[in-house]
Amino acid sequence: MSSTPPPQALDPKTGRSGGDGERTAGDGAFGWLRALDPRGRRAFAGAFGGYALDSYDYFTLPLSMVALAAYFGLDSGQTGLLTTVTLVVSAVGGAIAGVVADRVGRVRALIITVTTYAVFTVACGFAPTYETLLVFRALQGLGFGGEWAVGAILVAEYASARHRGRTLGAVQSSWAVGWALAAVVYTVVFSVAGDDLAWRVMFWTGALPALLVLWLRRRVHDAPGATAVREGSTGRGSFAAIFKPGTATSPGLLRTTVFAGLLSTGVQGGYYTLATWVPTYLKSERGLSVVGTGSYLTFLISGAFAGYLTGGYLTDRLGRRRNIWLFALLSAVCIVAYANIPGGANTLLLVLGFPLGFCMSAIFSGFGSYLSELYPTAVRGTGQGFTYNTGRAVGAVFPTLVGFLADSWGVGGALIFGAIGYGIAALALLGLPETRGKELA
Repeated sequence: MSSTPPPQALDPKTGRSGGDGERTAGDGAFGWLRALDPRGRRAFAGAFGGYALDSYDYFTLPLSMVALAAYFGLDSGQTGLLTTVTLVVSAVGGAIAGVVADRVGRVRALIITVTTYAVFTVACGFAPTYETLLVFRALQGLGFGGEWAVGAILVAEYASARHRGRTLGAVQSSWAVGWALAAVVYTVVFSVAGDDLAWRVMFWTGALPALLVLWLRRRVHDAPGATAVREGSTGRGSFAAIFKPGTATSPGLLRTTVFAGLLSTGVQGGYYTLATWVPTYLKSERGLSVVGTGSYLTFLISGAFAGYLTGGYLTDRLGRRRNIWLFALLSAVCIVAYANIPGGANTLLLVLGFPLGFCMSAIFSGFGSYLSELYPTAVRGTGQGFTYNTGRAVGAVFPTLVGFLADSWGVGGALIFGAIGYGIAALALLGLPETRGKELA
């Protein structure tokens, strides 16, 4: 009798066998990365780099906000409006990018979004007036809004159901990488240049993503299986499809779109409140220097990076909804605690920065996989782009409200408003299904 084992079927997505060897390769801390084929790894690298630089370009504004306010003579409401305009316009950019991704492909849409946010971030550095800066920042939002949704879909369509949460959580962790890079550059630039020049230099460094675009054009491709399904579908990239109500024979996507939009609004309202105002809070109310602020942000960003990776693991273990519920609660608690630390207790402020960054980032780790799994291939870009970026736009009201409230409540007191966002997110989950284990075409 022959001892040769029978041939094993190949996985149509990875081209590997489904035997014990593959199960072993999929285990361990980096099993999710080994489970990707070479094209999938390049897609992951492209999405990771694009989102890191997206983050870097975004944080040039919050980190430079004190210098900008002094240069243009702005009050808190006007400085908060810069962030709000960016995020509101990002909703338009994200929705457009989602449609483009469904119609012409994920990689092409990714290149367009990265190029857009890079060009207009650099333009911000040349702004002669507040009004010009506001316009450039709004246009930067067009690219900023679309990058994450497109990159997340690109990677989700390569990842297996077993590892999708961890894989997308790792992509999400690049936000902390870009944030850290911006904080390092901020510390160096504002230490060697006067504030009137330093904020301009920060924006000029936003040209970095142009290098990524050159690499994306040559090395990254859409997932073949998902591309075939998308190109063979009718009505792809259709807003009408994601707002279609259910019938007796078809569930429709209207309910999904409404509740996914609310979920995104709550989480991002809380997050952008913190991301926009914590640097100002540390400098204006806690009296920290540039270097001191950078040290405190190191703990916050380190917690964020660990949170993204941990949240990605937990979203696969606990499920999408349980992970978001858990960290919505913990994030709200951390905001209240962080904003009520008594004066002079700066060591406690430092220590609490880690769990604050951890919780408010871990909640995002499930977003890439969850939103991708809620929509079919033909409208995945449209659905994810619209709901995620509508959440950005509505959630963008939070930083502006904090800006206006800061004049009477103080920045620390106004930060508590961000906790309301996490309550909205928890309630939105009541209208959404669990999708863990769902296969994507």
